[in-house]
Amino acid sequence: MKTLAHREDTQEILRRLGALRPGSERRWGRMSAHQMVCHVGDAFRMALGEKAVTPASGLLQSTIVKWIALYVPRPWPSGLDTVPEIDQVLQQPLPCGEFASDLRDAITLLGRMAALRGHRWPRHPIFGRMSEADWLRWGYLHTDHHLRQFGE
Repeated sequence: MKTLAHREDTQEILRRLGALRPGSERRWGRMSAHQMVCHVGDAFRMALGEKAVTPASGLLQSTIVKWIALYVPRPWPSGLDTVPEIDQVLQQPLPCGEFASDLRDAITLLGRMAALRGHRWPRHPIFGRMSEADWLRWGYLHTDHHLRQFGE
């Protein structure tokens, strides 16, 4: 299973992120490519404990849904909701800066997350308590989901 714990999987995601362009067209959803880059960056900040988010979980989400999302080998479906603090469409006006700078930030944050070991991981707002392996798997899957959204 792909995870940011594996160097080759991290390099794959970094290559795909690097191929993204401001004009990349979405296949689904409401975000532009730039909004997606900011969303992914904010999601990494959340995982690193640098961005506070409101819990939006229940027993079902923190057990069965988490296990299915992280460990059933299927791509995540389109149309999934996120928490308001990292929803770039709700955060108007756009809290992003310049595309290239925001992309560099997202890439740096991904690299930081992939390199962490023994970190005190926060609770995920939907999946609840997660292990390091869960967070690194989530980091891969979340970014992959949004890269597929833009054909990368």
